[in-house]
Amino acid sequence: MALNLRQKQTECIIRMLNLNQTVINPIGGGVGTANEEVYKILIYDRFCQDILSPLIHVKDLRKHGVTLYFLVDKDRKPVHDVPAVYFVQPTQVNIQRIVSDTSRALYDSFHLNFSSSIPRPLLEDLASGAVNSDSIQRISKVHDQYLEFVTLEDNLFSLANKNCYVQLNDPSAGDKEIEEIIEKIVSGLFCVLATLAVVPIIRCPRGGPSEMVASLLDQRLRDHLLAKNNLFTEAGNFTSSFQRPILCIFDRNFELSVAIQHEFRYKPLVHDVLGLRLNRLNVKGEKGVMKSFELDHLDPFWMANGSLEFPEVAVEIETQLNKYKKDVEEVNRRTGGNAGAEFDGTDLIGNTKHLMNAVNSLPELTERKQVIDKHTNIATALLGEIKERSLDSYAKMESETMIKGGIDRNELLSVLRGKGSKMDKLRFAIMYLISTESLSPSEVEMVEVALRESEVDTSAFQYVKKIKSLNISLASANSASRSNIVDWAEKLYGQSISAVTAGVKNLLSSDHQLALTRTVDALMEGKPNPEIDSYLVLDPRAPKSTSGSSSSHLKGPFKEAIVFMIGGGNYVEHGSLQDLAHSQQPAKHVIYGTTEILTGGEFVEQLAVLGKKMGLGSSDSAPPIK
Repeated sequence: MALNLRQKQTECIIRMLNLNQTVINPIGGGVGTANEEVYKILIYDRFCQDILSPLIHVKDLRKHGVTLYFLVDKDRKPVHDVPAVYFVQPTQVNIQRIVSDTSRALYDSFHLNFSSSIPRPLLEDLASGAVNSDSIQRISKVHDQYLEFVTLEDNLFSLANKNCYVQLNDPSAGDKEIEEIIEKIVSGLFCVLATLAVVPIIRCPRGGPSEMVASLLDQRLRDHLLAKNNLFTEAGNFTSSFQRPILCIFDRNFELSVAIQHEFRYKPLVHDVLGLRLNRLNVKGEKGVMKSFELDHLDPFWMANGSLEFPEVAVEIETQLNKYKKDVEEVNRRTGGNAGAEFDGTDLIGNTKHLMNAVNSLPELTERKQVIDKHTNIATALLGEIKERSLDSYAKMESETMIKGGIDRNELLSVLRGKGSKMDKLRFAIMYLISTESLSPSEVEMVEVALRESEVDTSAFQYVKKIKSLNISLASANSASRSNIVDWAEKLYGQSISAVTAGVKNLLSSDHQLALTRTVDALMEGKPNPEIDSYLVLDPRAPKSTSGSSSSHLKGPFKEAIVFMIGGGNYVEHGSLQDLAHSQQPAKHVIYGTTEILTGGEFVEQLAVLGKKMGLGSSDSAPPIK
């Protein structure tokens, strides 16, 4: 069975809501309930609220006996004779709050669930706090849930680590800060693998953050597998009969352009332009009233058409609307009878049958109409933004620039002086800088002048320019020892753009495949390939001495892959990987994850922060990173 991360995480959450009792699943694998109904209170922190939000709706909470739910940091009144389920991150602040709640006897019993493994010192603080306040008997159980990641679709997740790209590329970052970030990423990835109950073969390019994450994750899995009853014991029994997945780890600098470019497909466009967050969207409707929409696996239109170009989506909405109208007319015709026709008693049974069918089809028709109305609203809002900012031109020009490896000077200036927000122009300028292999200083100066004319903060542009020049000078330098993490930040600059500039010619090949997708395809196929032959191979189940060797089971082909992007991912890469998976015969399965899902604008803001840290660009009009 294909790995379904959303389903697995939902099952874990439902078990947690049912006081960690095994949940009885109804036939058909739907959402089950525990043996006996227990009414309870749910307490969570903001991070865990984001984990729950895309997976569990209020009606689902009611179904599992949750009558009240609160944030842990809010003042709450006692509710006696009721158990409380806590779902929080293992932090000092949360532990203090839990100890305070138990000492005040807010609830009858406390079922404590931590989103990741609670460190020993914090567990001791919890125990001593509960003992000192004489409330230890109220704590029923403490569980490590290994759920510290946000699942947005069956095959899409985020670790919700904010500003990761800035932290990893900050020239002033020391060893300790870098190690802390790598540790946090590894902890999140470990949670994903524990939830899926799989130990993958790990592949990644050598050097940089991807190798650091891969090596530490490999060590973490090895240490965990030494325990007899580990989280992967169940899966481990079937190692001979089922093939393990491959985990491919990349760093954002592997392909910078995808994080910046304008995209014209429906899902990335909705995310980039309207700000889709945790599968929710707020759009201005008629008369300026804000409407809130959910876009998830329960929306058939979103799932079926998310990868289409926007004009095709508009046509599809029209088609669905006409089909709906036709079906409504059909129901009316069957139930309304002919106008002026005399009632024929012999057709009473036939009329009743039609009436029953009509009543049964009403809920389905109503649901279809709601979906059509929702996407009509979204498409209207998108169209307004596209016209106002000429987003179609930006997407087309950027694509052409990458294919041709350059753009006509007059066209470039007309875009930079034309429609679009300051951020649109900045993104386009950076795409031009990345895509054009050899640029004269006068051409770069011309772009900077045009940006300044539009009052655009050029810090991000200057940063990418600096990386590009560093790359050219580093190309001839020999590589220093990789173990020195401080030097690593500088070497990273060289690695970052070389992957982009050197691969410009095939960034968008004839089949419009991203470099990431092409590399994942090669890694899953497992055949000798110069692009990936130097990639690191780690098998946490193999003895340490043989890991990294070319054993046959490490090479593939693989049916399932988990692709992880450090430093920010997006819906463009997710869509491209799904296209790859579905185009294979038989279809393969790819899960895409990232440290955080970013729009092009959000990623460029992080580049701007790095530019300022290096003392580049103008500093007056940059938007602050949230």
